[in-house]
Amino acid sequence: MLLGHQLRKHRERSGLTREAAGEKIRASASKISRMELGRVGFKTRDIEDLLKLYGVTDRKLLKQFRELAAESNKPGWWKEYGDALHKWFIRYVGFEEAADQIRIYESQFVPGLLQTEEYAREIISGGVDTDMVTEQRIQARLTRQKHLEAGKKMWIILDEAAVRRPIGGRERGPAIMGGQLRHLIHLCENHENVTLQIIPFEVGAHAAEAGSFTLLRYSEFELSDIVYLEQLTDGEVIDKPATVEAYTKAMTRLSVSAATPDETLSFLKDMLKDLEGN
Repeated sequence: MLLGHQLRKHRERSGLTREAAGEKIRASASKISRMELGRVGFKTRDIEDLLKLYGVTDRKLLKQFRELAAESNKPGWWKEYGDALHKWFIRYVGFEEAADQIRIYESQFVPGLLQTEEYAREIISGGVDTDMVTEQRIQARLTRQKHLEAGKKMWIILDEAAVRRPIGGRERGPAIMGGQLRHLIHLCENHENVTLQIIPFEVGAHAAEAGSFTLLRYSEFELSDIVYLEQLTDGEVIDKPATVEAYTKAMTRLSVSAATPDETLSFLKDMLKDLEGN
């Protein structure tokens, strides 16, 4: 996904159409489109020919593209879940896997990367009996977490509503929320790669009233950051510098408004005590 995205950026910068790019590698415009969407494998020769056509000559950058091509040709873990995952979400996961830092602001729920199985099951199923597709989505979310626990840096800011919102109803809710709070506390205490902050209600209006968002960073490949916005039926990946800068500034302002990581840990522990005391 990331490689195709970068190829599209360089093609557009060079002012070339997909048809012109296709002629260079003796292919159709539709193949260029599939490459840019990450729907086909990448041949090193095709990548090199296209980059030359687009005016990319920096050796370091060319090497990074070859490395990206090698990574992109490996089967992604998410492919085993077939049609259970939405195409737009599969596209995002490809970007997420390649990022070395993930920054998230979430206003409504605990983000999928931090959810317990019970919490995830309730969110995905809506509290009803699950079918095979729903089970696959739950397992995909848990598998996604495993791949992100291997030291990838995560900086996550939650609105207080995200941890206050009861999930699971009156019967299962306390147990589900208790388990979720304990999991967040565990992450804060035992995962140095995870930074968690909560914005208390008392802060009032803040820099992200418009809604949740994710920022992905690619320091290893010296690529620009990407913003991901998810709606009810779609997800959008944005790399426009002005948009990325606006969300980056919002994330910085949110971090100032939020409780510090230590204060957040104390906040979560107090919440758990109150929940268990009821």
